[in-house]
Amino acid sequence: MTKNKQKLELTWIGKGQEMNLEPRILVENPEKSYGDQNTENMLIHGDNLLALKALEQNYTGKIKCIYIDPPFNTGSAFEHYDDNVEHSKWLSLMKVRLEILKNLLSDDGAIFIHLDDNEADYCKILLDEIFDRKNFMNKITIAARSPSAFSTVNPGMFVASEYILYYAKNRKNLIEKPLKQTRTPDYAYNKFVINIEESYDKWKFISVADAFSNNINLKTNNPELIIKKYNKFIIDNAYRICRYTSISDTGAGTQTIEVKKKSLMEPNKIFKLEREVYDDIYIMNGQQLSFYSKNIQIIDGQKEATMALTDIWTDIAWEGISKEGTVTFKKGKKPEKLIKRCIEMTTEEGDLVLDSFLGSGTTVAVAHKMGRKWIGIELRDHCYTHCEPRLQKVVDGTDQSGISKAVNWQGGGGYKFYELAPSLLKKDEFGNWIIDSRYDAEMLAEAMAKQEGYQFSPDEENIYKQGYSTEKDFIFTTTQFLSIELLDKIYSKLKGDESLLICATHFEEGTGGRYDNITVKKIPQMLLNRCEFGKLEYNLNIIDPPQETEDDEEILEEE
Repeated sequence: MTKNKQKLELTWIGKGQEMNLEPRILVENPEKSYGDQNTENMLIHGDNLLALKALEQNYTGKIKCIYIDPPFNTGSAFEHYDDNVEHSKWLSLMKVRLEILKNLLSDDGAIFIHLDDNEADYCKILLDEIFDRKNFMNKITIAARSPSAFSTVNPGMFVASEYILYYAKNRKNLIEKPLKQTRTPDYAYNKFVINIEESYDKWKFISVADAFSNNINLKTNNPELIIKKYNKFIIDNAYRICRYTSISDTGAGTQTIEVKKKSLMEPNKIFKLEREVYDDIYIMNGQQLSFYSKNIQIIDGQKEATMALTDIWTDIAWEGISKEGTVTFKKGKKPEKLIKRCIEMTTEEGDLVLDSFLGSGTTVAVAHKMGRKWIGIELRDHCYTHCEPRLQKVVDGTDQSGISKAVNWQGGGGYKFYELAPSLLKKDEFGNWIIDSRYDAEMLAEAMAKQEGYQFSPDEENIYKQGYSTEKDFIFTTTQFLSIELLDKIYSKLKGDESLLICATHFEEGTGGRYDNITVKKIPQMLLNRCEFGKLEYNLNIIDPPQETEDDEEILEEE
């Protein structure tokens, strides 16, 4: 007897109601494209759900990293309905987007979804269902804001955190780079080798505090300045600063344990265990001398004390980001450094990054500076007022804000600007479905190829081959009258093992079954009831979209 497979899932009002999305085409606007004409980068203006659907045919399985920052659903959108309807609307619109985003991800790719308390936990369950719980990587907690004199007057606990839900497409294939995050130096490393240049068996130790006093001529009594200088002293001298660490009799190697026993027999003598693959080990009084230099790394161009990256990110500053990219974006902008970390963890140069809630353009600006290819989608006029000018400055190299100095960004590259095409069909004054007049012959041919699942690729030598599904199967779309005479001419151009689908607006009776390898269909009738035409947008912005502001501090004042 077959057992029914049951799984935990989130249910809500409207779940399971299918959306028959129209697979629209993307139309380049050459006047808005910028920089390198051979670029693969895409800036898309249009509804992000329809734009994602438009990308599916060519980009399924090709996106290495997705970062999205969807509306947090923090306001009351439906004045006359209860809160369940609002949450249900948000979840339904997110579900269909996440399903397409999963399709677009490569098998070794990852997705980061940035949310706050309002929907993060609901979205986690939804993501478990779509991506599978085993592909959950982390729920990253971000210190997104700090209390101010204005915000702390409000009753209740101050909300400082936001979250990133981090999933792999297929966890076993994801190659995650180990990253470090900055921290104040670890004062447990308290031994200073005063003669590090000499042979290890002659080393002499003093405390780090004494070494600091001996080497730094302090001309201030300011405690904050003294601590700052002390921390810098530790970082600069990390190669000669160390501490004792215990050596496990069960976890350490045989040679290490043997040297440990010898050192216990000869107190205060330093022993050295040379190793070919790993660093040499120094042992004294039965303990290892661990040097702080292993915790010092160059981060964003600066030598820093570091620790292993955890799932709590408190080291990324949000203050002062309002002018990053020379555009402001109230309640919507994220630090470039935050996006850099997500991209850095999961991609290499040349990989493809996608953001379908582009806002002010931070994700693609960062991806561009990091040498990644990118696709950005934005519905609102922010695409023109924020993303365009920001990315132009990135290409020109005049944007030196954000991560520019850390990655030594000097400019270069470019992007192509696309508009999401209007719906292919619309109703005329009599309620009949007709082809939208804004579609020229080439747009119509591309749209019909996409509708029928063909790759649009016009043959320069044979105008009747506008796209293909296999090497032998082709499509041809025409608004001319398809006569039997024209059909015979087309047939003469085909090889015996080739087939052709002809989509025509009107044709002579008898053309349909004249040849076994040619199928004739009538548009728009062949498209009716296939998908939802005439839909302007599937808006997820349940609340008001982010607005411009002149000062980041306004965000804190409104908390």
